[in-house]
Amino acid sequence: MAVTDEAIEKIKAMIVAGELAPGDRLPPEKELAERLGLSRNSMREAVKALEVIRVLDVRRGDGTYVTSLEPHLLLEAISFVVDMHDDDSMLEIFVVRRMLESQATGLAANLATDDEVAALVAEVNSIDGSVSVEELVEHDIRFHREIARMTGNAYLASLIEHLSSQTVRARVWRGLTEGGAVERTLSEHRAIADAVVQHDSALATSLATAHIAGVERWLRQAASA
Repeated sequence: MAVTDEAIEKIKAMIVAGELAPGDRLPPEKELAERLGLSRNSMREAVKALEVIRVLDVRRGDGTYVTSLEPHLLLEAISFVVDMHDDDSMLEIFVVRRMLESQATGLAANLATDDEVAALVAEVNSIDGSVSVEELVEHDIRFHREIARMTGNAYLASLIEHLSSQTVRARVWRGLTEGGAVERTLSEHRAIADAVVQHDSALATSLATAHIAGVERWLRQAASA
């Protein structure tokens, strides 16, 4: 593993230094291994590892390329980690999400354009308490994604989205639905959207904090039941 780690670090160094840019094709395996002073086997293992975390894209019969390195690709593994954790660990994840998303919502209220505000309002108005859990999950994803995108920070938006993957949302919403909390949560969405419409950053931050804290509270109760 130490040799493979060395190979990973050397490939990473080439990308950081700009020798390999997003979309570039890597030199042939033999050539790159000799250039970096590594065995072909360690190079092969390093490429596999970097493919898993979406840094490299191995195209059979074509070659190996550096991906776009966009935040949504590089942070994708977070969703997998989140999905694998139990309710106790999920509580810690929600604490992180609350800190990030509340501040992002306040920032969105400051920066939202008229078109973005109109899209958020349309999303809120497109749904009511009669929807299925699956439709509710999709709405929740769209609602929070729209707000995160308003920040103009792709890394923040991707991190927030991956911290609450679709699997986690489905589990949470199913529990909330059983507790009859759908309309209350949709009401909270409407209140957050109204604060964004008014460009009231402080109110938007407070409402988002309370909204996510409510889910945390439910998770705590579920975990201790």
